[in-house]
Amino acid sequence: MKRFAALFEALDASTRTRVKTDALAAYFREAHAEDAAWAAWFLTGHRPRQAVPSKRLHLWAAEAAGIPLWLFEECFDNVGDLAETIALVLPPPAHASDLALHEWIESRLLPLRELSEAEQKARLLGYWDQLGGTARFVFMKLITGNFRVGVSALLVMRAIAQAFGVESNVVAHRLAGEWSPSAAFWKSLVDDVHAEADRAGPYPFFLAHPLEGDPQALGERDAWLAEWKWDGIRAQLIRRGEATALWSRGNEPIAGQFPELMADAQRLPHCVIDGEILAWRDDRVMPFAALQKRLNRKNPGAKVMAEAPVIFLAFDLLEWEDEDWRVRPLTERRQRLLDMLHAIAGGTRFRATSPLPAATWEGLALARAQSREHGTEGLMLKRASSPYGVGRPRGDWWKWKIEPYTLDAVLIYAQKGHGKRASLYTDYTFGLWNGGELVPFAKAYSGLDDAEIREVDAFIRANTLERFGPVRVVKPELVFELGFEAIQRSKRHKSGIAVRFPRMLRMRKDKAPSQANTVDDARELAGWENAA
Repeated sequence: MKRFAALFEALDASTRTRVKTDALAAYFREAHAEDAAWAAWFLTGHRPRQAVPSKRLHLWAAEAAGIPLWLFEECFDNVGDLAETIALVLPPPAHASDLALHEWIESRLLPLRELSEAEQKARLLGYWDQLGGTARFVFMKLITGNFRVGVSALLVMRAIAQAFGVESNVVAHRLAGEWSPSAAFWKSLVDDVHAEADRAGPYPFFLAHPLEGDPQALGERDAWLAEWKWDGIRAQLIRRGEATALWSRGNEPIAGQFPELMADAQRLPHCVIDGEILAWRDDRVMPFAALQKRLNRKNPGAKVMAEAPVIFLAFDLLEWEDEDWRVRPLTERRQRLLDMLHAIAGGTRFRATSPLPAATWEGLALARAQSREHGTEGLMLKRASSPYGVGRPRGDWWKWKIEPYTLDAVLIYAQKGHGKRASLYTDYTFGLWNGGELVPFAKAYSGLDDAEIREVDAFIRANTLERFGPVRVVKPELVFELGFEAIQRSKRHKSGIAVRFPRMLRMRKDKAPSQANTVDDARELAGWENAA
């Protein structure tokens, strides 16, 4: 645990990619296999469920620190992070522990959830007496299920590749999908270069950067493939031997949510295809809200499947007849994809995207302007000669999204953020006018720079009207322009509206709160009648 805490300190102390990569590589080279596997699991974004309820942690930490609960709560309110607060207020440990990371996780952390409240308390008090400083902080972040550190999964994969001389794309493939931290898994990851990948496992997804500036800067139009950017669930369909699997971009197996796709997949040859799952009816995409009805349902019933029928719209072929095709040019991969889908003679829910025929950048701009009429978010631009990469490298794939919907809204509630923003109010709720009152409309967390965050934080602290737990009600004086991708009706929100991907575009210091938009404005923007 001490070495993992030291790695956390090294990663948190630097913003330089090279420094972080070297620190990770050194840790992985020297750590025991079990510890390395758990470290890789945490650092690639996996988290255990919270082992102990927060309320108990507050009470027990105050007792262990010898301070009244109200004082602990004041400390927590100022620090903004429960694990950090506990690490700071507790007295130094009376004993030292040299237990390895995997022992702390497997024999101490994971069993906590199944214990009685009294046993949880007794064990935690003992653990706090053996860990101090960063080690205590990291352990508490793991217990609360909020462990984060400033490295990407791709950086971790590169560090493992650097440490053991394995190609980074091989490491990325083996870490994709589901896996359990163990010495055996770690050895299969780094020792046997020629080990066969999990037959049902996906490849790492290739992601696009937002296009900034004029697309003509990309060069000749005929060097690029253009297609619609769909708003669905990015997924890979795997057909290898007897294995058929469906994986989301978040490396979650989702086959159970789409049984009709899995049934049709049996007609496909051995391949791995990348594409988008869309709710689809009458040869047209349905709103994302329809697709949401299918999410997190392991066995959707006939009614749900009829209300939100789906297709798999494929745009790339990653593997063909057990051969990795990712290094081949996009045009070659797409042609094989088209030939494959044509060969099964239709009648399935698997279809291929169609390139847009516009011959010039000006023609593509006109097509992009009609995106919402087609139910899409804009265009994807892909270099025709590009291989299928790993992660989000720049240069070959770009997303040229349409301009967002915008409305001016008033800040009405605020909460503190997480991680390095845990001491600042950065999570905001905005309201629109409706019948003379402001009703909650959207929550947003991103879009402000550091100076603006500090300015808004100071305003919130000086203009709090009420508190409800961690939430502050603030004077309705600050107006922000919000951007978002889609509007849908919602019975769960007081405004009757829910929006997709809201973010702050700018502060509107030129507008008074009374000049902010109304719920009727939002309905008009969505093309609805103003009647509720």
